[in-house]
Amino acid sequence: MASDSGRRCPAPVYREEPMRWIHAAGRGLLVAAVILTGYVASGTQSDGPREGGRGPLTLATAGDLTNYLGPLLDGWNRTHPGERVTLVELPDSADETHAQMTTDLRGGDRSRFDVLNIDVAWTSEFAAAGWIAPLERSRFPLGSFLPPVVDTATYDGRLYAVPYVTNAGLLLYRKDVLAKEGVPPPRTWAELERQARDIAPKYGLDGYAGQFLPYEGLTVNAAEAVYSAGGTILGDEGERVTVNSAAAREGIGFLARGVRDGWIPKTALAYKEEESKQAFQDGHLLFLRNWPYAYVGASGKGSAVAGKIGAVPLPGPDGPGASVLGGSNLAVNAHARHPGSAARLIAYLTSEPVQRQVLTRGALPPVRAALYRDPALIRKFPYLPTLRASVLAAAPRPKSPRYDQVSLAVQAVVRDAMTGHETPTTAVRRLARELADISHRG
Repeated sequence: MASDSGRRCPAPVYREEPMRWIHAAGRGLLVAAVILTGYVASGTQSDGPREGGRGPLTLATAGDLTNYLGPLLDGWNRTHPGERVTLVELPDSADETHAQMTTDLRGGDRSRFDVLNIDVAWTSEFAAAGWIAPLERSRFPLGSFLPPVVDTATYDGRLYAVPYVTNAGLLLYRKDVLAKEGVPPPRTWAELERQARDIAPKYGLDGYAGQFLPYEGLTVNAAEAVYSAGGTILGDEGERVTVNSAAAREGIGFLARGVRDGWIPKTALAYKEEESKQAFQDGHLLFLRNWPYAYVGASGKGSAVAGKIGAVPLPGPDGPGASVLGGSNLAVNAHARHPGSAARLIAYLTSEPVQRQVLTRGALPPVRAALYRDPALIRKFPYLPTLRASVLAAAPRPKSPRYDQVSLAVQAVVRDAMTGHETPTTAVRRLARELADISHRG
């Protein structure tokens, strides 16, 4: 989910009629039929929980930037007229979507959302608050998913959501520039720093950027730096603070040093996902940390760097680093009108044929492991093997029932370190104190 905490929160968009296929109607019907056939064959069409039976649903999600979700729901609605789904699009900002979802969920049985497409970092918070219902593991093909993604859907040993899309950060780079210099893409922080500092200016480029505006993206970038150095932020479902470590100081120091020494441009301190993608796509950056969708955008028509980019795992101090797991999970509102239909919808959206459409139409990384080995998909999305390796080596964001407070603390402290208002050492100590305060709040 993208984040843009600086924007005013717009009203949600209600879509009573899901979007049509872009292709001709005949082809769209064929695709829908293929999806349905695969769904039935997979055995995921079993009845949902008895409580609540079957009936219409609402699905709430952050803004659908690629307009892929409507057609998927169109396929469901054609074949399940008694369980018709209405799509409710909230802002495309994770922070604003979180605010609107939590406000609605606090209404209890007055909530208008039945199924929630939630950021993977929110599962613990929503489960601890009693907003989403625990799910029966046997109803969903969790064994066919990439193993790390399942952990993002659990809290206190129970399954509270089902992984829907995953994500892991990649390092995008200008392969044409590095080829001219005769150097491979960086595997370590030292190599990244040297190439960003010494090579980028020769070609009129900025060195390296991520998502450094104080919002959820900065939490992700900071966590990746800490994890890559071998550190952690929280343990024991948020009850233990582990961030005060040499690894955390090294990770935050890497980011702060980049801004101080200039190979991270100061303009990047205002970047979210879209701004950083656009800067790379317009040919202004040598290196970019972003999600795989940025690779797709930078490879498309109108991109100044189409055909000139590559992707590798994020570097770390001594070799490949660690990414933070992104993506979203599907959860059932504890007050859903028809929980049986909700579970059936989730099974449909996580079936392999639909997951294939999530990738090919939405450019979003699926959770089904087999799709990452499909030769046809790899030809179309050459970053898939790299992404698979990154997901398998990735870790969730800190788990906490007060995750929103944790994330805000990380953003504020890391921002001060990157702008030079605090040293990495004092910033990490301060973050440890603030997280300890948060963990002890009732």
